[in-house]
Amino acid sequence: MSGSDVDVRPISRGSLAWRVFAAIVLVVLLVHGSTSLAVKDDAWPLGPLSQYAFRPGPNDTVLVTRTYGLMPDGSRIELPLRVETAGISRAEVEAQIPRFERDPSLLRAVSDGWSSRHPDQPRPVEVLLVQDRSYLHKGRVVSRDEVPLAQWRVTP
Repeated sequence: MSGSDVDVRPISRGSLAWRVFAAIVLVVLLVHGSTSLAVKDDAWPLGPLSQYAFRPGPNDTVLVTRTYGLMPDGSRIELPLRVETAGISRAEVEAQIPRFERDPSLLRAVSDGWSSRHPDQPRPVEVLLVQDRSYLHKGRVVSRDEVPLAQWRVTP
């Protein structure tokens, strides 16, 4: 079949009305989600995803939140904050850092998520929530440090 053999039909009034209505509803939801102060990241995709809403300035501090597990043999391993590795995403943790600082037992979610996804690995005996901070000057990293935010001893 060549391009000239294709039957082209105009869109019906009903189909056009439905598509215009759906587009208007989507735009209204996006505008409302992006401008409403009550909407947080959990409203995505109909609200702002704040982790992508900005970029650091040339003299800002870049924060990277991480979790580590202290293993029974004394080693410290990173427990990457991804649903597929720790059962919880970095965005979920970063949005609730003050809660983790007030109640470190919330780190149980990371420990449980890691253990359920890595049954062949020993369970961490302690979970640490830290922020790596990179200090920029004129867009270049001039120093780094690690700031502990919360620490939880795993309980059975």
